[in-house]
Amino acid sequence: MSAERKTADGTPATQAQPAQVRRVVLFRFVGRSGLLGVLVLLCILAAVISPSFLQVTNLINVLRQMSLYGIVSIGMTFVILTAGIDLSVGSTVGIVAIVITQILNGTSLPPWVALGIGIIAGGLVGAVNGLGIAHGRIPPFIMTLGIMVMGRGLAMMLANGEPISLSDSVALRIGWIGNGFFLGIPVPVWIFASVALLASFTLRYVPYGRYVYAIGSSQEASRLSGIPVLSVVASVYIVNGVLAALTAIVFVTRLSVAEPTAGTGLELEAIATTVIGGASLFGGEGSISGTILGAAILAVLANVLNLAGVTPFTQQIVTGALIIIAVFIEMLKEREK
Repeated sequence: MSAERKTADGTPATQAQPAQVRRVVLFRFVGRSGLLGVLVLLCILAAVISPSFLQVTNLINVLRQMSLYGIVSIGMTFVILTAGIDLSVGSTVGIVAIVITQILNGTSLPPWVALGIGIIAGGLVGAVNGLGIAHGRIPPFIMTLGIMVMGRGLAMMLANGEPISLSDSVALRIGWIGNGFFLGIPVPVWIFASVALLASFTLRYVPYGRYVYAIGSSQEASRLSGIPVLSVVASVYIVNGVLAALTAIVFVTRLSVAEPTAGTGLELEAIATTVIGGASLFGGEGSISGTILGAAILAVLANVLNLAGVTPFTQQIVTGALIIIAVFIEMLKEREK
């Protein structure tokens, strides 16, 4: 008698094939084309639930919200591609929001100088994370968790625990960043698109981008290949800090007020956006296009839940469930490798 043909894990081939086919179908569904389909279906569902979803004013709000999710999530994409994580982006947004508002209100510096200082402040927070993780060998989760807690305390201390409003004259000068339009499209959307194009070009065509992917796949193999692993790992946290600062600028100029708790929970949104967009928490897999789709899905979902009268607490439950589902699917993909 001929021996029964088996798969690598010892399962009879006749039993393994149906399960493998189902997994392949599932993985294709959650790919970029699948994400686009999910987005289209979600938009149709939103239009059915609330006809006001398709109103121009509402769609503009969705685009603005997508931009806020997207800018910070692109930074998180760089971090996750190296198999890292950053829980401190929300605190960074809060710190930068307070810093730039105090500078704009309390000094005669040109607005662009104050905004530049805010960008530098965000980069410094990222540099602290990067140095601790790359050179101090502190696990990313622990390092960024510590900076998150410290950052929240620092933001509260700088603001004395209270929101700070931009003066009317300053708000008039820089309010176009968060509320203005260019060619009929909100300025934050243009900022998001510019960041996305630059990030996508970097990851695809610049050696640095290939280093990021390689390190996420295997740090040891990357080191043996001559890639400056420690420098690249540290740099992705700086990139994340800078983009968190840019998010803070959009936030402050949109609302004309800075709150020390402004970015609370934003790290959850950024991680959710990146993971839903197909990035692997194990590193080495993901794309900017996937992150864009993830940001669009979360923005539309949040909007339709608001239109349907769902409470913010329930929305948090839905977001958390999406993260669990996305990570579960990623685990299934890892088992197939």
